[in-house]
Amino acid sequence: MTFLTLDSLAKAYGGFHAVENLSLEVRRGEFLSLLGPSGCGKTTTLQMIAGFVEPTHGGILLEGRDITALRPEKRGMGVVFQSYALFPHMTVAANIGFGLEMRGVACAERRRRIDETLELVRLGGLGKRYPRELSGGQRQRVAIARALAIRPEVLLLDEPMSNLDAKLREDMHIELRAIQRHLGITTILVTHDQVEAMTMSDRIAVMHGGRIVQLAAPLEAYERPQSAFASGFLGKTNAIRGVVEKTNPRCCEVRLGATLAHVPHEGREVGKEVHVYVRPEKIRLAPANAGGIPATVQTRLFLGNHWMLEVQSALGLLRVSQPNHGASPPEEGSAVSVLWSDDDLRVLTAEQHHG
Repeated sequence: MTFLTLDSLAKAYGGFHAVENLSLEVRRGEFLSLLGPSGCGKTTTLQMIAGFVEPTHGGILLEGRDITALRPEKRGMGVVFQSYALFPHMTVAANIGFGLEMRGVACAERRRRIDETLELVRLGGLGKRYPRELSGGQRQRVAIARALAIRPEVLLLDEPMSNLDAKLREDMHIELRAIQRHLGITTILVTHDQVEAMTMSDRIAVMHGGRIVQLAAPLEAYERPQSAFASGFLGKTNAIRGVVEKTNPRCCEVRLGATLAHVPHEGREVGKEVHVYVRPEKIRLAPANAGGIPATVQTRLFLGNHWMLEVQSALGLLRVSQPNHGASPPEEGSAVSVLWSDDDLRVLTAEQHHG
C-alpha cells in the first residue's frame, strides 16, 4: 500500500533542472534507496521530501495528505545527515532529546525515550558522553537515535555512512537494516554506493539526469538493467557491439563478430544494432582448446575474495571476475577460451545504450 507519494516532482535553479517530473510511490515500512552519481538529483529529491527545498512544481503526499507546503518540523520526518550534525556542546542524551524538547515532550517521557533509543542503537550507558568522546560509528548511531527518538513517520538518510571506513560501513549496513526492520519504519536512503543500496534496500530507484531510470528490487535491477547507465552504474559490465540476425518468441540471435549469441527474453528488430551485456562474474575462462572465444589474459589482480582479470579477445577487451577458491587463475599472457551461458546475456538497442 502506498504511504508516501511524489507526484511529478521537479526542481529547477534558473535554467538548470536538478529534478525533472519525478513520480514515485513508496510503500509503508519499505526501505527504498535513491541511487546515482553526484548531480543526479537524489539529494535534492530527499531535501524536497524533508521540506528543506521547495519544489518548482509537483506535490508530496503522505498517507494521502498533501504536505508539499508544510514546514519541515510539521512533516514528521526524521533526517540523518552526512555530517551527522550533532551539537558538540551537548551530551549524547541531550542531542537525542533535542527534537523531543522542541516538540514539547514532557521531561519524564523524554528521558524514557532517550534511554529506549540508546538501547536500540547499542549505546546504552553512553548518554553522558560528548560527541568528541565517541568513535565515528558511535557518532553515527547518535545521529540515527536522534532521528528515531521523535518517532518519525519517515526516516530520511542522506549518505550517512560515507564518512566511515569500509569495514565499519559494512557493519552499519547490517545494523541499520536490522533496526529499520525491527521498527517497521518507512526509510529512504540517498547514496552513490551501489553495494550499500543493494545490501539494504527493498527497492532501488536508480537516478540519472534528475530522473528515475529504473525502479526495481536489487536483484532485478542488477540482473535486468533497463539502460546502459543502470547496467554500468550497478556494478561492472562488459558491453559488446552486435547486430540482431534472427528473433523468435524465446530469444533473439545476435551476431558478435564470429560468434552467434542467443539472448533470452529480448524481442528485437532484425538488422538492428545492439549492445550485448554480460557481467564479469558470469564469464568463465577455460583452456585455449575448450571451444569458446579465443582470448589472451592481459592483466590479473588479486582482490582477496576474488580475482579480476582482463582478457583480450576478438570481441575486444573483456573483464572477468573469478571467486578465490584458493587456486590461482591463468597467468598473464596465457591463451584461454571465454565461455558464458546465454541466460546471463542482456541486450539493449544502440538508442538505449546511448540513453
